[in-house]
Amino acid sequence: MTTLPETPAAPAIAPAIPARPPLARRVAAELVGTAALVAIVVGSGIQATELTQDVGLQLLANSVATVFGLGVLILLMGPVSGAHFNPAVTLAEWWSARRGGDGVDARDLAAYVPAQIVGAIAGAVLADAMFGEPLVKWSTHDRSAGHLLLGEVVATAGLILLIFGLARTDRLRFAPVAVASYIGAAYWFTSSTSFANPAVTIGRAFTDTFAGIAPGSVAGFIAVQLLGAAVGLALVALIFAPDGKAAE
Repeated sequence: MTTLPETPAAPAIAPAIPARPPLARRVAAELVGTAALVAIVVGSGIQATELTQDVGLQLLANSVATVFGLGVLILLMGPVSGAHFNPAVTLAEWWSARRGGDGVDARDLAAYVPAQIVGAIAGAVLADAMFGEPLVKWSTHDRSAGHLLLGEVVATAGLILLIFGLARTDRLRFAPVAVASYIGAAYWFTSSTSFANPAVTIGRAFTDTFAGIAPGSVAGFIAVQLLGAAVGLALVALIFAPDGKAAE
């Protein structure tokens, strides 16, 4: 009588899950990444205004540089910190993970957000320095109109829906292209040109150039960005929740 080969026994120890980088490294990645992002946004805006007086071409140059720069930064820093570069994204991830799921915890949140803000300010100062502008000059670009605030709600809600929708459907590997493409499109289809980022909003107040925002407009932008993040999370729960879990 013959017998079938025995099934190999399962390994006694499961394969090790790669450990998250230390918090200090992740915070450094958020600070440097946010600084680089703002330097790209502000620097390309300054360069565009020096090369042409056509506002449409200026916005085109600014948006194209941002798309490519953001995609590279997400690809580079994503494996370290998740490449948030955005307090709204960090807050949304903390909120989603507060019941024990994957994502940042309260300690990460408390470290990420200040690093993102400091990085954004440093990036604006760096861009001004590279183009011979005053290192700190408060922007005079008033952006307090209601239609601009509505644009920020839409821009931020769409960003959160995109990021967390990719996460829910296990497609975060496409984030560098998808997120950069969305921001590039939102430059053009939103009235506010899609700041969608409280840290970047603060940083851009420090430069009186093409990409700046007046300090008096900052609080309103941040408030509606946080509102947009909440709307985005609600849409994620509605659209991407497992069957029977939408209400929860």
